[in-house]
Amino acid sequence: MDAVTDRAAPRSQPRERLLETASHLFYAEGIQAVGVDRLIAEGAVTKATFYRHFPSKDDLVVAYLRGRDAAIRAQFAAGTAEVASPEQALDLLVAGIADETCGAGFRGCPFINAAAEYPDPQHPVRQAIDEHRSWFRDALTSLAAACGHPDPPAVAAMLVLLRDGAMVGGYLDGPAASDALARGAHAVLGEPASAHH
Repeated sequence: MDAVTDRAAPRSQPRERLLETASHLFYAEGIQAVGVDRLIAEGAVTKATFYRHFPSKDDLVVAYLRGRDAAIRAQFAAGTAEVASPEQALDLLVAGIADETCGAGFRGCPFINAAAEYPDPQHPVRQAIDEHRSWFRDALTSLAAACGHPDPPAVAAMLVLLRDGAMVGGYLDGPAASDALARGAHAVLGEPASAHH
């Protein structure tokens, strides 16, 4: 089955149960800490069903990260469609990250967490992480350009670093990281922190 047909095929309930179970457990406990037997038991599927949908645990990890990526892209698209300017879109993005870092059960960025468990940059899991980060950097570059910033790629790179720091700091230090993110983002954009609030 080719990739296009595979994407168009309806997803089975067992596959969705496995992805939902993996998403919860991988994020809450770490990927390597959760074995296939536990995923099978908590996903309420047979071993044969697991391996029919995911030939290896790594395939499930990639699917988990691609699902997170798709959800973030959809949320980003919906958010930017609701605002009147790219400046408001950036404000909305920063506010969303700040809210996430203060949310119940927050354990950091799922992509950063996964990267820590998969050190080989050629591994398919790392490739899925890189695809997400490239999209995010490109989206920020486009927003910075739309805001009229003279160096959009540099702004995007700094905003990605700020976001990464807020994700790690939010997990380790709590809500103070979200305040630092907002201040840093406005400083990178060359505007006062209260410019759009």
